[in-house]
Amino acid sequence: MNVTDGQLKAFYLFGIALNAVALAFSVDEGEYLFASAFAFIILYLMFRYRMIAGE
Repeated sequence: MNVTDGQLKAFYLFGIALNAVALAFSVDEGEYLFASAFAFIILYLMFRYRMIAGE
């Protein structure tokens, strides 16, 4: 079973959105260490998304 580029793009966008929500909640609660981890994950997912979109 192969994963298509469209499925990967949707998966990465879902991950970015989910982490953005988690980032907002962690900043709201004052948990800045968790917020920095979520920000790093968002940056990584955006990098991976751009690698797929650039093909």
